[in-house]
Amino acid sequence: MLTWVALLALALFSGATFFAARRKALAAVGGRPVALHSLPGYYGGYVAIWVAVPAALILLLAAGFGGRLEAGLLRSADVPAIKGMDSQQQDVFFNDAVTLSLGGQPSETLYEGAQKQALDAAVNKAAHLRDQITYSALGAALVLAFAGAAFALPKIRPDFRARNSVETWIAGLFILCSVTAVLTTVGIVGSLVWESWRFFQSVSPIDFLFGMDWDPQIAMRTDQYASSGAFGAVPLFIGTFLIMFIAMLVAAPVGLFSAIYLSEYASPLARAVVKPLLEILAGVPTVVYGFFAALTVGPLFREFFNAIGAMLIGGGLDGLGVYLSQVQNQMALVAGAVMGVMLIPFVSSLSDDIINAVPQSLRDGSLAMGATRSETIKKVVLPAALPGIMAAMLLAVSRAVGETMIVTMAAGLQANATINPLDTVTTVTVQIVTLLTGDQEFDSPKTLAAFGLGLTLFVVTLTLNIIALRIVQRYREQYD
Repeated sequence: MLTWVALLALALFSGATFFAARRKALAAVGGRPVALHSLPGYYGGYVAIWVAVPAALILLLAAGFGGRLEAGLLRSADVPAIKGMDSQQQDVFFNDAVTLSLGGQPSETLYEGAQKQALDAAVNKAAHLRDQITYSALGAALVLAFAGAAFALPKIRPDFRARNSVETWIAGLFILCSVTAVLTTVGIVGSLVWESWRFFQSVSPIDFLFGMDWDPQIAMRTDQYASSGAFGAVPLFIGTFLIMFIAMLVAAPVGLFSAIYLSEYASPLARAVVKPLLEILAGVPTVVYGFFAALTVGPLFREFFNAIGAMLIGGGLDGLGVYLSQVQNQMALVAGAVMGVMLIPFVSSLSDDIINAVPQSLRDGSLAMGATRSETIKKVVLPAALPGIMAAMLLAVSRAVGETMIVTMAAGLQANATINPLDTVTTVTVQIVTLLTGDQEFDSPKTLAAFGLGLTLFVVTLTLNIIALRIVQRYREQYD
């Protein structure tokens, strides 16, 4: 709370110096802004930046890392009563000390004798350290704010290049944001590769990538049945691509034909009405699609196939009839169909933009040669837009591969190596969620298998995105 109050006070002080510097710059030229090197706002911004940025960094660093500094200093104390504890007990002890110093509820651990005295001392020390860190940060921020004002205000002169200085600060901010984004990505990929490496030390990559059995169980005893588990991911890959294939069978033609209608046939009024209605589908949360699949589409499909099975029983296709009569709500077909509906606005919107980007001169030339509108679309517009449309399809495939909620609610959790759309299947993303749900030990192959699956999925989607971006680049080079 004190940090936020300090940040608010710093913002007010920075704003005051902004107007003071701006007024000083205008006063130096008799109120004529044209006599200044930069606009008056740049002079105020230059001083405000020097006042606010260094002091705000100190406050934010103290808020972000003050707790860790406090914990480190607290643990550095040489107390004999604490040395007798193991590392886990020490963690609980110091957590209790910090919690009590904040007025919170500690753990249920009982401390008696010397440990109780050490806990009381640690509580007082934690509160003292926190005060020291907080007030030190506030003092440093106050000094830096006034030092920034004392440094920047004397430089306010008519010939001072305030705009250049402010733009240098802004460029530094952009670079910092870019570096943060890159380092975050590198950190995520690095942690994924490291945990996957730990998994592949327990499970052979050959068995993982080409194994046909997926049963990631960890036995409580070494003599237990299937104590080593089965980590063959082929059934997951088959389930993922089966659902993705069904989804694209729905999304690709409907989305593409919608885009052709909107860009080539629809009147401006129809386009203004139909396109927003179509794109409403893109704003529906995936969990709603999951409910729709589980409560509406699944029962409808089951009743349809059960009815066909009932008609076939007793005839020449009695076996097929018995199978269809036993079809349940959860199947790959339901998940793929609903996922395809979810992808329609994605494919339609991208394809519509790409078709509209085809130069009108190509259409005019085709029509001037006597071709009909449909012939122009088939022979001129679609071939010209094909690279972009293919890129849109690949991006939709990447999104279908990463979808989880619909598959969980509509396709089941059973890993079957089947291409039958009426069977229950599961996908890579669903298994990742399952493996990381609840309390897990991150030193067992069962949990680390999620990182192996994640790395494989990352490579697949990255490859698809690279191909799609490459196609888009070629498309842009042709028509920009």
